[in-house]
Amino acid sequence: MYRSHLSIKETQKAIKIVKVFFEHELSERLNLTRVSAPLFVETTSGLNDDLSGIERPVAFDIKDSQTEVEIVHSLAKWKRKALKDYDFVLGEGLYTNMNAIRRDEVLDVIHSVYVDQWDWEKIIAPTDRKLVTLTETVETIYSIFLEAEILIHSLYPSIKPTLPQQLTFATSEELLQRYPHLSSKERERAFAKEVGAYFLIGIGHPLSHGEPHDGRAPDYDDWTLNGDLLFYNPVHDDVLELSSMGIRVDPETLNSQLIHAEKTDKLLFPYHKSLMQGEYPQTIGGGIGQSRICQFLLRKYHIGEVQMSVWPNELREDMKKQNVFIL
Repeated sequence: MYRSHLSIKETQKAIKIVKVFFEHELSERLNLTRVSAPLFVETTSGLNDDLSGIERPVAFDIKDSQTEVEIVHSLAKWKRKALKDYDFVLGEGLYTNMNAIRRDEVLDVIHSVYVDQWDWEKIIAPTDRKLVTLTETVETIYSIFLEAEILIHSLYPSIKPTLPQQLTFATSEELLQRYPHLSSKERERAFAKEVGAYFLIGIGHPLSHGEPHDGRAPDYDDWTLNGDLLFYNPVHDDVLELSSMGIRVDPETLNSQLIHAEKTDKLLFPYHKSLMQGEYPQTIGGGIGQSRICQFLLRKYHIGEVQMSVWPNELREDMKKQNVFIL
């Protein structure tokens, strides 16, 4: 039977400790400045994140302006525009507390319709559009996770660190060759159990068997220079994605990926036009799930133990039987 390491009140205190520590370290180590972020963007701007391309945004009209807007899925494209608009320069970046609604999410122990994450973006030189830039940034972020585990263990001794000191890097093609008879999610889990934590490179482009490892919108990440940070989660005996990040598309990559995805109509949006004309800086960026960080570090069974959302009554009743308290 599952037993939480922390009481409900202790959990609330621990959530604040985790978030304050992680936000401060992320800002300091990547040279990021906090900025305010939109909850919704105009539908015609092209700024919303399409995720894998099939999720429906929550949309509504603004009575006074007769404007159609969408609640964001994430701020993957908005951040790049903000770096230009706010006059950030090479080596500087921004982060924001992003809140989103993903209405089509399949609800389970790690998925909620409410998403809270740190969205971050940093300006790099065009010559830094290479794998080493990505991997060095990933290792910096991973070092925060390692120190966060130590901090939580010092405050709550029953919560033992589990992350390996050395982060492993692997490409999605390497995982396919390693586990050719497994599905993509099964490959992620199998490798997580082997190495404990790794960064999976190359999400979105077709692999040797003709299919991508997973869906990724074609208009923000370069599919060859992106990836997901994946941990083995001992509570579930499963893999848990904590972050997605990548070097962003340049005009050439944007055009080729839109052609491949058969979405060249996006080139009519203001954002895409500006990017094709070279108006935005070259950047690297990503999102880091706040609730998932707390769920992992506090060894919680259900994400509903660390965030407020809406859950089916039958799920709540089932969790209650398993000694899981959903907020």
